[in-house]
Amino acid sequence: MDLRLPGRPARAAAAVAAVALLAGLGTWTAVATDDAPPVHRTDRVVAGDGVRLDTSYFTAGGTGRRPAVLLGHGFGGSKDDVRSQAEDLARDGYAVLTWSARGFGESTGKIGLNDPKGEVADVSRLIDWLAGQPQVRLDAAGDPRVGVAGASYGGAVSLLAAGYDDRVDAIAPAVTYWNLADALFPNGVFKKLWAGVFFSNGGGCARFEPALCAMYERVAESGTPDPAARRLLTERSPSAVADRIDVPTLLVQGRTDSLFTLAQSDAAARAIRANGAPVAVDWIAGGHDGGDQETDRVQRRVTAWFDRYLKGDESAGTGPAFRVTRTGGVDSTDGAARLRGASADAYPGLTSGQRAVPLSGREQRFANPAGAGPPAVSALPGLGATGGLAQLSALGVGVSLDFPGQYAAFESAPLTGDLRVTGTPTVTVHVTSTSEDAVLFAKVYDVGEGGTGQLLPSQLVTPVRVEGAEKGRDVTLTLPAVDHEFDRGHRLRLVLASTDLGYASPVAPATYTVSLKGGHGALSVPTAPGVTTAAAPLPAWVWWLPLTGAAVALALLLTARRRTAAPAGPDPGLADVPLQITDLSKKYRNGDRYSVRDLSFRVEKGQVLGLLGPNGAGKTTTLRMLMGLIAPDDGEIRVFGHAVRAGAPVLSRVGAFVEGAGFLPHLSGRDNLELYWRATGRPAEDAHLDEALEIAGLGDALARAVRTYSQGMRQRLAIAQAMLGLPDLLILDEPTNGLDPPQIREMREVLIRYAAAGRTVIVSSHLLAEVEQSCTHLVVMDRGRLVQAGPVGDIIGSGDTLLVATAAPVEDPVVEKVAALPGVASADRADDGLLVRLGPDGTAARLVAELVRLDVPVTSVGPHRRLEDAFLTLIGGAA
Repeated sequence: MDLRLPGRPARAAAAVAAVALLAGLGTWTAVATDDAPPVHRTDRVVAGDGVRLDTSYFTAGGTGRRPAVLLGHGFGGSKDDVRSQAEDLARDGYAVLTWSARGFGESTGKIGLNDPKGEVADVSRLIDWLAGQPQVRLDAAGDPRVGVAGASYGGAVSLLAAGYDDRVDAIAPAVTYWNLADALFPNGVFKKLWAGVFFSNGGGCARFEPALCAMYERVAESGTPDPAARRLLTERSPSAVADRIDVPTLLVQGRTDSLFTLAQSDAAARAIRANGAPVAVDWIAGGHDGGDQETDRVQRRVTAWFDRYLKGDESAGTGPAFRVTRTGGVDSTDGAARLRGASADAYPGLTSGQRAVPLSGREQRFANPAGAGPPAVSALPGLGATGGLAQLSALGVGVSLDFPGQYAAFESAPLTGDLRVTGTPTVTVHVTSTSEDAVLFAKVYDVGEGGTGQLLPSQLVTPVRVEGAEKGRDVTLTLPAVDHEFDRGHRLRLVLASTDLGYASPVAPATYTVSLKGGHGALSVPTAPGVTTAAAPLPAWVWWLPLTGAAVALALLLTARRRTAAPAGPDPGLADVPLQITDLSKKYRNGDRYSVRDLSFRVEKGQVLGLLGPNGAGKTTTLRMLMGLIAPDDGEIRVFGHAVRAGAPVLSRVGAFVEGAGFLPHLSGRDNLELYWRATGRPAEDAHLDEALEIAGLGDALARAVRTYSQGMRQRLAIAQAMLGLPDLLILDEPTNGLDPPQIREMREVLIRYAAAGRTVIVSSHLLAEVEQSCTHLVVMDRGRLVQAGPVGDIIGSGDTLLVATAAPVEDPVVEKVAALPGVASADRADDGLLVRLGPDGTAARLVAELVRLDVPVTSVGPHRRLEDAFLTLIGGAA
């Protein structure tokens, strides 16, 4: 069955002869899991147009013909990045071809940013090759049934392939661009940090086509994109062939993405639908600035999309026409955001269900400072996967920085009800400048009741260049597309800033004057009334806050550049105490119980403290309060005698790493750390980079690309990042997660070396045996309360807990009788008997006599020495 739309004639296979198969470099068979067929992979080099492309071909099961899928990789990556997805698609009945794009992996050639004569032509050559494979279904001679998918760079090439090659039958691009000129030069403003990431991730300007290198150097030097630069990037964009992309398209775009915003997928959806093709749009919780990429769910949906439009399976569920992932409340035990899906039968676009929100504010004058510095901060481009500040917004923590005298602000009245904004707000303002042009950065904040706290949804801003501003101009601003709920009682604050860290601003000083049009105005906000949220949460996709260094960056930025109210005065008696927690309590909004209640403990210098407790014990909430990310309801936290709160200067002495860290894969380990430290704004000499790296023990691996690192090396690099500046207090959440035993041992040695110099480490971990070996002290929590604290030896060797070995398992009624005995505080079954904790008046001799009376078949009685046993005893077996 030919599912292609009418009017798409198959191209003949004349170009096949132009493709030379240089060598079959090897064939592998992947071991099958469960009942899945084995996957056969063949690596080949395909040559054409003077370029050698490194490819892998995957098939599984049977000898019949099947549809094919081309999988592209992200910028700076290679074919190996999509191997897992390729194997899964092969098991699902597809012939899958992956390749490293020009200039990446083992492929040769210059990087052309998806040049139609370069990377796009390469895709057509690969389709030619697929047409000659005996496993691939053909629609006509030289015309295979083929789909193309990929993320970011690979997503753009899938759109371009559909526009340039009429043999492509379906596509599934993800987190990508429709017009690269609009993405890097939005509204005439140069997105300098992201552009820099592009060219550094590509290996430097010399590895790009000369025209691209010259364009980048020209724009980077001037700070202003010129028409020739826009033309060059537009020619390499899917928008250039918008009228020719007419195949079924699944568009996946990220809500947390300052590189390729939701407006890019919106433009693609409108254009492709106008050509008569089926289109579905899926907004995920992640993006280039981090967040949850929802990889498993997205890959399942891509497979279903191809099942329907390549295999012709009418029963394949391709999902709704529009879907968006939303935070569906907060887990009352640890504050983690829960994700839910909302959907609609039709894509609403970015302007559906407009509602006016009146704004107030007088005419305001503010400066564009000489040299455009210090710049305001919204996101840290390129650091999303390594704990970028954008991710703090997942838990409602605002981290944007606007400097007094460098912005204008207009604000709404408190909302009388909850307001869900889905799309792009707009507003009209009047702008006058002392310079010919003005560059403004527009953003909308969510401001809490009473003006406390402000959140920049998805950390997004809209830049705009206002030409001819000397005479004054009315400008209609289209704010960033978001999906965000403003709570009742909150206010919407429109901010127009003169600078932003991610963009190039005029370096000449100027004064801007901004007012609402006519002295009053309103934000027009889209509400997308047809989008409804699912009643139940999606399975197990939890947005973990990647705190790797982000908390440190937040503290440094806030304390160095922002005035805050003075915290409570320091306690001189605690000046040398790394951590003192006193009567700490926290209950999340709408939570049915306290996550932390009346918690008190103290940590001394040189200790490695293990923070233990079952799920829901309140460990993560405690760490977040310790980092100043959330405020306690009662009690206080003091670090070296200073009270902790958001922006407290003492947080500069704290480093943190929480599970979920990642790095820019094609930069070296050292380059990743240097880039992160530069983003904090602190002097290079304060980093103590060499000392942190020596403690982490990475050796010569620092000069290698992070993509070559093992999981253990990545973890140690993340720890090194948290150690930058050699913080006196280091906080680590699950630092050994995902490591094998040798890697865990290495991580243990890292922690011990760090504490040996008199610094302090706090480790939250579920690996009790490892905690027992690496920690000097323990704090055990359960249901938000402190159960026990003290040296490891005291807790695991306390004489009040006995292991009673028995000749046969003890039944539950007998265990209950033992627990009720005089002098017994608790009793639980262990693998080989009973674990009994004695009360203040209990003795071992008296216990044995009672056990004999109850006919318990005792073979031995003695103190237990395992942390696991002690832990289960302390929490009542609730883990």
